[in-house]
Amino acid sequence: MPLASLPKAELHLHIEGTLEPELAFELAARNGVDLPYADTEELRKAYLFEDLQSFLDLYYGLMAVLRTEDDFEQLADAYLARAAAQGVRHAEIFFDPQAHTARGVPIGTVVQGLDAALSKSVERHGVSTRLIMCFLRDQSAESAMQTLESAKPYLDRIVGVGLDSAEVGNPASKFREVYEAAGALGLRKVAHAGEEGDPSYIWEALDLLGVERVDHGLRCMEDPALVERLVRDRVPLTLCPLSNVRLRAVDVLEEHPLPRMMDAGLLCTVNSDDPAYFGGYAGDNFHAVREALAIEPERLRQLARNSFLASFLDDDEELRSRYLAEVDAFAFDD
Repeated sequence: MPLASLPKAELHLHIEGTLEPELAFELAARNGVDLPYADTEELRKAYLFEDLQSFLDLYYGLMAVLRTEDDFEQLADAYLARAAAQGVRHAEIFFDPQAHTARGVPIGTVVQGLDAALSKSVERHGVSTRLIMCFLRDQSAESAMQTLESAKPYLDRIVGVGLDSAEVGNPASKFREVYEAAGALGLRKVAHAGEEGDPSYIWEALDLLGVERVDHGLRCMEDPALVERLVRDRVPLTLCPLSNVRLRAVDVLEEHPLPRMMDAGLLCTVNSDDPAYFGGYAGDNFHAVREALAIEPERLRQLARNSFLASFLDDDEELRSRYLAEVDAFAFDD
């Protein structure tokens, strides 16, 4: 079977980062938002970035088109359809409430809109889902705590919390209290660390926030003691290869450390991050690393197995086992 159909879980996916230019213009027209681009082609050309901040500037600016529950439902449903076509069987989806509440969109509008799509995802797309609320690390800790408080009416639809946006200068320690509060509410904990930031950002995410997964974690390879810790504790890393190239974390995909990370015994997964902006969805990332890094089929199978092992399916081990059986039964094309 073609590699794209290899069953996989996507664990590092920002729903706002799935906003394709065509949908952006459709929503802009619906909501009376003027975009500073003549057409979808001009907008797509803007999806070339020098670094993380240049991406974030466009990413947050384009969110202006998302206004209503219907907008968020349409955005999520479009992602789930694309993901399913690329072998995704389970998706744990990030969203950024502060980016929406700051422009007057209530958190309830965001959650209820996303949930309208997620609640129908198994029936429509054959994809199970979980929702993870991220705090913006370049905003204040007080804002994060207020966001957690505002999310309390919707926690039946949110499985965990994460931490994203500009990493350098915004260490995990800034958010220790809000993560403690989230843990007390029974929420799972993940955080972006070691994308731009050095290994100390990963140490803090582990030791001060108590994260169960590290999103990115690319730079752990600079610290042998950290690698040893991550291997010993079986802490999953949600790597995003095409994103790493687009944001210049690695110069070219052929230099990505994924094979070395797997050789070191790290529990690596492959994900798409912000696929509309970074040139590919989950299956595209698997295809890209196979081609650029000459990763053999059985190691691709291991990456797919890792994604389900690292997922927050603890409440449905039968489903996790079924997905793992699908991975084990997958027959690669010669």
